[in-house]
Amino acid sequence: MNGIENADFSQTGYSYTLSLIAGKYKPIILYCLMEYEPVRFNEMRRYLGKIADKTLSLTLKELERDGLVHRNMYPEIPPKVEYTLTERGRSLMQVLDQLCTWGMQNQPKDASEEEY
Repeated sequence: MNGIENADFSQTGYSYTLSLIAGKYKPIILYCLMEYEPVRFNEMRRYLGKIADKTLSLTLKELERDGLVHRNMYPEIPPKVEYTLTERGRSLMQVLDQLCTWGMQNQPKDASEEEY
């Protein structure tokens, strides 16, 4: 058995996965696309609630850079932009779906049951 002395968390698959989905909005954006794709920028902003346009734009660019989200811009005026999951992004949905299932099975029935 290997001890923790030589372990390096940054070299694990878990660490890599977290690096792709960590952040306040990334998991929510991915969940939104899983449920409703394609989604336009303003639809995404309304879905997320209070989020600055710049924050949403930067987060979508990071997800696009990491190959999880595809941005499709149509040559219209005003510009029409839709976001969808890539195949790589869809492959991650099984993991996020399991988080959703766990949450549904383990969330308190009402606030009086919370034991945090």
